[in-house]
Amino acid sequence: MSQTSSNIKNHQIILRNRNRNKKYKLAIKRAVKNYLLVLGDNNSENLRICLNNLSVVYQRIDKAVKRKVLHKNTAARKKGRLARMLK
Repeated sequence: MSQTSSNIKNHQIILRNRNRNKKYKLAIKRAVKNYLLVLGDNNSENLRICLNNLSVVYQRIDKAVKRKVLHKNTAARKKGRLARMLK
């Protein structure tokens, strides 16, 4: 990699943005994991908890789209798959 000053600055910006994006993606993964764990249990009370967890997942995905971490079609696909699992 060349060592021009503009390239060094650009590399720092890329690392900064990668860390920011990673926070949003990890938040989505954690929320999905919690949702799927509750979804696996078959209790009547878990339906309410599942819906709350699904709402949290939707919030995380929408925030990632707003921050341009995810594309809106990718977010729609993820949300659709998670909603289909609830049925």
